[in-house]
Amino acid sequence: MEETEKTVQKAEKLPFRAEAFDWLQSIIFAFVAGIFIFIFIARVVRVDGSSMYATLHNNDLVITSKLFYTPHTGDIVVFRTDGYGDEPLVKRIIAKGGQTVDIDFNAGIVYVDGVALDEPYTNTLTNVRENFDGEVTVPEGCLFVMGDNRNASRDSRSYSVGFVDERQIVGKVLFVLIPGSNEGEKADWSRFGSVYR
Repeated sequence: MEETEKTVQKAEKLPFRAEAFDWLQSIIFAFVAGIFIFIFIARVVRVDGSSMYATLHNNDLVITSKLFYTPHTGDIVVFRTDGYGDEPLVKRIIAKGGQTVDIDFNAGIVYVDGVALDEPYTNTLTNVRENFDGEVTVPEGCLFVMGDNRNASRDSRSYSVGFVDERQIVGKVLFVLIPGSNEGEKADWSRFGSVYR
């Protein structure tokens, strides 16, 4: 009788141990997969400032990826430049290597290859010149980038940013992971999941 009870107790312990081991394996696998994803596939970047308002807000946490990425005009990208060191910048690609950029600051219109851009995403017209002296041709392998909040953005118009070498791109912004908010404001969760709202 005692042997039967001991056998039942052993049988009860085995499934518990097996289940605990399965849970431990799952947790370790999820942890390793998460590290792999955020090192090789995607990164989380915090938006600092209002240069991309209203597309992206201050303190937004965004998911970026460079995996198999080729830059296209209109993409929002995270990059680093020598002028800003390790601080990542977030801007929109306006033109690529070989294209010309000109800006009519009185009318607030940006021209690429002589064609006025249709820019419904901008917060304001482009009236601030920064260091922009006139029509420029973007060097091959480089990008001309601008913030959507045109009059509050330090971008390719400025000497401190200039043309962005494609090799300096950290990744394309895919979507908003956690909407940010300024001090005293509430986060707008309707913006979760997209950079285009």
